[in-house]
Amino acid sequence: MQSICRTALLLAALAPGLVLPSHPVEAQSPPVFGEEVDVRVVNVEAVVTDKDGQRVPGLKPEDFRLRVDGMEVPVEYFSEVREGNALPAPAASPESSASGAPAEEKVQGLTEGPVGTYYLVFVDDYFSIAQQRNRVLQKMKADVDRLRPEDRMAIVAYDGGRLVMLSNWSNSREELTRAFDKAAARPTHGLDRVKESRSFQNDASFADQRVGDNAPLDLSSRSAGLSPVQINYGETLYRQIRDDVQAAVGAMRGFAAPRGRKVLLLLSGGWPFSVRGYVTGGAGMPTHEIPEGDVIYSPLTRTANLLGYTIYPVELPEPGRSGADAEAIAPASSGFGNVGAQEIEGSLYFLAQETGGKPLLHGNRELALAQVQEDTRSFYWLGFSPSWQRNDKPHQIKLEVRRPGLKVRSRTDFLDLSRKAEVSMKVESALLFGNPPGAVTMPMKVGEPVRSKRGELEIPITLGLPVDLMTVLPDDGKYTVQLELRFAASSVAGNGSEIPVVPITLSSAKPPTPGKVVRYETKVKLHGTADHLVAAVYDPLSGKLATAEADLKKP
Repeated sequence: MQSICRTALLLAALAPGLVLPSHPVEAQSPPVFGEEVDVRVVNVEAVVTDKDGQRVPGLKPEDFRLRVDGMEVPVEYFSEVREGNALPAPAASPESSASGAPAEEKVQGLTEGPVGTYYLVFVDDYFSIAQQRNRVLQKMKADVDRLRPEDRMAIVAYDGGRLVMLSNWSNSREELTRAFDKAAARPTHGLDRVKESRSFQNDASFADQRVGDNAPLDLSSRSAGLSPVQINYGETLYRQIRDDVQAAVGAMRGFAAPRGRKVLLLLSGGWPFSVRGYVTGGAGMPTHEIPEGDVIYSPLTRTANLLGYTIYPVELPEPGRSGADAEAIAPASSGFGNVGAQEIEGSLYFLAQETGGKPLLHGNRELALAQVQEDTRSFYWLGFSPSWQRNDKPHQIKLEVRRPGLKVRSRTDFLDLSRKAEVSMKVESALLFGNPPGAVTMPMKVGEPVRSKRGELEIPITLGLPVDLMTVLPDDGKYTVQLELRFAASSVAGNGSEIPVVPITLSSAKPPTPGKVVRYETKVKLHGTADHLVAAVYDPLSGKLATAEADLKKP
């Protein structure tokens, strides 16, 4: 096997994406991070209420009408979960069911008995402020005792550059308490976001000053659309939200395996739905310089719907609205006002509505775990098996209750993910986490960085590619391996890096020795600042992944 290979690549700003779904694991064996699942059945968890908002028990499959892209489809799987327990599957109705299935055909149901809920807690350290975040975390820590024996919780945090697992799936009060304490001790970057907002508002106010004939100082503001100042700040804010969304997507992908009710408790520090509306204070005509909220947040909602997660967004208090530090961090008054608050709440409503959850705002945020537990203990589980095309197309889901006067809350779509997209999602999730359990560990040596004449930081890298990762194929008398290499760089300040794919071809007259590594040398060129580097090598034939991470030295 060729012992040394060389390549070079350029890194810039982290791109959004998703990861590979995973197969169900046995109920008695708690899933570990990184297990793969194969999504074949689309699950639809439904909450049905009457006109007074009370839960409605005792419904049957024929009481529901399930449409996909406007066409009615059979309900192949059905169970009622009441107070955390799956009831016996209902007998088939002698009448034709909502699915149109024959009367003698019985739908499959969940195993009778307790149904565990898996709570994935995502802590947004990039937009939140420590004092406000910690009030919610401390209350959630105090409510850990509410978990039932069959429930599990995992906790992750994201600071704009790295996605950190603070706890794997666990039911241990001691382990989860330590994880919440770790989460509360982490630094946040919300004040940086506030400073950026204030700086933008000051610049916008200055550009809006009137001179001479009452014309604006910035003549570009006369034109339709956003001003250069608004575009500059809006694009920065869009990239920051996009990276946060990608991190939440990576978290769900990394924790995709459990079979049961899955919940994403998303502690958000303040993501506006419409960036354009946020930067203009709601003024002006709609324009298309910056993607709108449905585009920004659809990777998150579609991944949640694909993997069966219901999102419960938890609003961390917006800077200036509450908290002892409100006066010190309150944004300058230049038009955001209530529009900014409405845009931030709008994103939370969107995430909840698209996945069948509920936003937890104002006083409800400090009761997050208790309210989510109450909301997910009684529901209907419906499932169907679509004809998967793997073409990356979204499909709309509409669930209705045939009985008059009843309301249903459920997910609204699912994504038919291609194999190529699945691979990218899996690798990008691993790059966000660094060295996730389940990936093969790969040695990496980082050389002394050198600053080039063009200002780029050039870093020599030596990797030990594990032979156990590789699928070795005979090729014209030799042994050949095809791999894919990706890098991601980040900094404490939350700057991410792009993830280009570098193909690697290795060949040798002799087959490589199992348990050994193949030395591979490369150079990474970075723009800007970075203090951490993650490498991931993927074998597309075996589906195996090897990762390595290291801190970077300043030149």
